[in-house]
Amino acid sequence: MHRWSELFIPTLREAPADAEVASHKFLVRAGYIRQLAAGLYSYLFLGQRSFNKITAIVREEMDKIGQEFYLPALHPKELWEASGRWSVMGENMFRLRDRKGTDLGLGMTHEEVMTDIARKELRSYKQLPQIWYQIQSKFRDEPRPRSGLLRVRQFMMKDSYSFDIDAAGLDLSYNKHRDAYRRIFDRCGLKYMIIQADSGAMGGSGSEEFMVRTPAGEDQVVSCDACNYAANVEKATSKLDHVEDLQPEGDGKPFEVHTPGQKTIEEVARFLGVSPKNKIKTLALMTEETDAKTGKKKSRAVILLMRGDHQMNEAKLSAALGSKATRPMEEAEITQLFHSPAGFLGPLGIEWAKSLNDGDKAVLLVDKALEGRRDLISGANKEDFHVKNITPGVTFVPTAYADLRRVTAGEACPNCGAVLRIDTAVEIGHIFKLGYKYSESMGARVLDQNGKEVMPIMGCYGIGIERILTAAVEQANDENGFALPSSISPFDVVITPTNVKDEVLLNTAKDIAKRLETAGFDVLLDDRDERPGVKFKDADLVGIPFRVNVGKKVTEGTVEIVERSTRQMQDASIVGIEQYFQKVLRPAR
Repeated sequence: MHRWSELFIPTLREAPADAEVASHKFLVRAGYIRQLAAGLYSYLFLGQRSFNKITAIVREEMDKIGQEFYLPALHPKELWEASGRWSVMGENMFRLRDRKGTDLGLGMTHEEVMTDIARKELRSYKQLPQIWYQIQSKFRDEPRPRSGLLRVRQFMMKDSYSFDIDAAGLDLSYNKHRDAYRRIFDRCGLKYMIIQADSGAMGGSGSEEFMVRTPAGEDQVVSCDACNYAANVEKATSKLDHVEDLQPEGDGKPFEVHTPGQKTIEEVARFLGVSPKNKIKTLALMTEETDAKTGKKKSRAVILLMRGDHQMNEAKLSAALGSKATRPMEEAEITQLFHSPAGFLGPLGIEWAKSLNDGDKAVLLVDKALEGRRDLISGANKEDFHVKNITPGVTFVPTAYADLRRVTAGEACPNCGAVLRIDTAVEIGHIFKLGYKYSESMGARVLDQNGKEVMPIMGCYGIGIERILTAAVEQANDENGFALPSSISPFDVVITPTNVKDEVLLNTAKDIAKRLETAGFDVLLDDRDERPGVKFKDADLVGIPFRVNVGKKVTEGTVEIVERSTRQMQDASIVGIEQYFQKVLRPAR
């Protein structure tokens, strides 16, 4: 039996001064965690019990579809160079050298290590499919650790990797993980969304995130309550309202109009008496890449055309450019290409590349919102002048059309047309279809049914263990503390005798605790010699789902039961206490 008086549960009345989000405040106040340094936390007794429960759920569900490994946290530089990510990860990766001068990195993920095992051990399609997973510490040199356990430098992750002979096999492995994740998060009591996501530095094609709405989140999620459409803002799309095009002026051909001193979209639209929706916004950027033949760095102009009232989405641009980095054009570069100062830029008079692979010519990407529009207004590449009667695809030919636009709240859902909402959210899980990125770069090969050497196709799937706990706290807290689901709470029930000096109350409390423990519940007996109010406040603070108050009503054979999540109080028979909790707790497990 666990007795509060014998445990280390250092609760605090006040939160740390630097704690801004609810989970950070309450996990520290409840004695679950303590900070060692920026982004580094120790998990104390209550926190570790909760993490053990979360880990057990994850392990149980993953064991249904895969095999558990445990891999080194120290990785040789050569592995990450083979995948091309040693330089890509930059300062996010902790790097060190051993006494022999060998370069090593602390693992922030394990694609390289898993692929190394696969390339050495897998020889035939008969050995596929494989799903390998581990639960282990990961390390990331987070530049600005904050929000408690949400942005840290050391964290626990369940990461798994699938190897299949073809895309159909990958689809099966991906869906197995998707279903397993749903079971895991359902069992952990989380209210979550599954959203379309960007793969980022992980690479690959298909990607979905499991997200929990909370003000503490740093991701933005676009969603529809009517049809359950949901996507990361980096991937989200929407239906745009119809915009009436301007009537062509004169003979319909482009012509210049004098717009002295009018540079911004709003200024020009107001000056000409039109809506910004009928204007073209020109964004001038440069890519930096390495020439495949010479190995030298080279720059290339990339010009974006957007509807005047729209904003560009960085992730969508990166996807359109094959993940090439961009920077704003400098003044001299603008003058060299457009022969005009900024503020009057447009697509006319420049020979644009016919494709992204068309030599060094400037690339012109036009947002899909402008495709099919007519008689728009753009800059004239001439100071104090703009051009009317601009029609994309007719007046000029873009290199490509692409979805570059950032969706905003209130626009129409792409599926059903209902109003979209945008919320901040915390990512608790992410699943990727990696494709051949790592098997190709690292030389993993197997023989197919015809004896031909082929690359296995891979998937990658991650769950943040700490993020499950923080998300649970974020979605169920009040001014007094938080309420955890029993599946991940350190204890199911706290038994609280109101006066431990009263032998009848203390002995009754001990008896109830023993009986519930025998029935299979995790029980904490609060046997401290403290005022009832102090004990009640601590119980509310630490998130245990139920509190049993053992007080004067024991003479009537009853105790008072308080459900933490609803604050509801109910009398229950001492004799039937096991049956009561079998009814309220067992269905949740």
